[in-house]
Amino acid sequence: MCPTSDILNDVASKSAQSELYTPVPPCYKLGQCKYVVVLGTVISGLGKGIFSSSAAKLLKDKGFRVSPIKLEGYLNIDSGTLNPYRHGEVFVLDDGMETDMDLGTYERMLDQNLSSLSFITSGQIFTSVLEKERRGRYQGRDVQMIPHVTGEVKLRLRELAMATSADIVFVEIGGTVGDVENSFLIEAVRELALEEGPNSTCFVSLTYILEPQALGEQKSKAAQLGLRSLMALGIQPHIIACRGKSPATDTVKQKISIYANVPMERVFSMHDTQSIYYVPAMIRENKIDTEILKLLNLQDRVNHDLERNQWENWCNFTQKIVSPQKEIDIAITGKYITVRDSYASILKAIEHCGAHLHTKFNLNWIDTTEVTNQNVAEKLKGMHGVIVPGGFGIRGTEGKIACIQYARENKLPYLGLCYGFQMAVIEFARNVCKLHGAGSTEIDPKCEHPVIDRLPSQYDLKGLGGNMRLGGHDIELVPGTLAAKLYNGTTARLRFRHRYEVHPKYIQQLTENGMIFSGKAPGEPIMQILELADHPFFMGTQAHPEFTSRPLNPDPLFCHFAQAAILHRG
Repeated sequence: MCPTSDILNDVASKSAQSELYTPVPPCYKLGQCKYVVVLGTVISGLGKGIFSSSAAKLLKDKGFRVSPIKLEGYLNIDSGTLNPYRHGEVFVLDDGMETDMDLGTYERMLDQNLSSLSFITSGQIFTSVLEKERRGRYQGRDVQMIPHVTGEVKLRLRELAMATSADIVFVEIGGTVGDVENSFLIEAVRELALEEGPNSTCFVSLTYILEPQALGEQKSKAAQLGLRSLMALGIQPHIIACRGKSPATDTVKQKISIYANVPMERVFSMHDTQSIYYVPAMIRENKIDTEILKLLNLQDRVNHDLERNQWENWCNFTQKIVSPQKEIDIAITGKYITVRDSYASILKAIEHCGAHLHTKFNLNWIDTTEVTNQNVAEKLKGMHGVIVPGGFGIRGTEGKIACIQYARENKLPYLGLCYGFQMAVIEFARNVCKLHGAGSTEIDPKCEHPVIDRLPSQYDLKGLGGNMRLGGHDIELVPGTLAAKLYNGTTARLRFRHRYEVHPKYIQQLTENGMIFSGKAPGEPIMQILELADHPFFMGTQAHPEFTSRPLNPDPLFCHFAQAAILHRG
């Protein structure tokens, strides 16, 4: 019987003296899994993750087992220490892996939880190779980018395929083809295609079509040069997605087809649309999903009954996005508002609720560094609800507290997420419990009343990376509370990413004054959900419910907040 350990048996010793270094998991057979590799040219941020997750969804709906993986060229071990201004939101998987926002797109589009196997960085690859070298696994060979580093990348892809029993693995390589840090990743997938054999790998290139305003026409030269760079690296794309604000013209597609040796039916326009949830329809209408199956020789394995049912459900969801019956104004009061990707999952959770409730939510971005007790009423004028999202650090905290106080006192629906939960506790302690000087030791280590403090287990940890309360954790819900009603039971599982908690010694005083801690960590005095009884909707959670909201299954906290905002509007 085949071994099934998570850490694959190292096979380096078997091929240490061979230039054809091809590490594979136990029982893995070359060609048994298919791969779709998605790369970008011209510029980054084209939507490789959106295309990849949309195509993967279409193939999953046809009955195939799909597993996505994101390869990042940066040397960080994970995304946990990245500034939101530089890389957008940090998305957290159930197993605690801190990833970039594309993993959230995959989870939402595929409606499946991913693991750390689906997120690989150069830092992880190099660390693994060097550790093996120190243990003598390469039997004295000089360790090189080829074949050892590229071999490690291929091993990780095959590891995911085996661990998830995938029919098709979707491989997204971050950045662009021209990035130096991506060169060994691209070389690895080139080798992978050769080793896996014919009809094993489909290469998809997203390329940007320029449309200078002064010229008034689309230009494809930059796209052509980007494709030349890809082909110079030994990869012939099978499918090309033309990204741009407007639909790519036939002339542009014809030029790219000729230049890149790609048939016209595999060159399609993936232009901007109202929602990313329309991209599956765009791919389907151009029959790109069918072309992928032809290239992988899988067209005879489609479950047509499942496909029809799944597509009908998806179309019912997307139709609701474009036909709202009402409009609601929501304030998002944060400090990273200049980069919307910093709150990507929140935006999607709101979009899910909007479709579910046939409502368009107009989002008003309020920079809390500019909010004071004197101007908060003006800043929140006309809003039907307030969300205070997660964050770290001192900047903008007093503005958040002012917004929370206004929402509490004026019965404005409020939802606090992680940091928004902590700030709600501070506001309540100051203004209801009369604990003047109440604060967080993150903001002021010497505050008079540290109602928010680090967990005892956090004091012994050093450094920043991976030392928070991370990933999925069960929450024990208090019967009879709104939280228990929303999650329909006495337990819920949500995801976390924080270091600071409600200090246990203040819990009794807060509850005696009316704060209800309706969710806590099982067996521990760690408060995780709060609510107020004398308010239309005032809830906060240490968790990030936006991470587990799905298009066809919106998160209950967000949905009830949205319903309260609709009622507030009247």
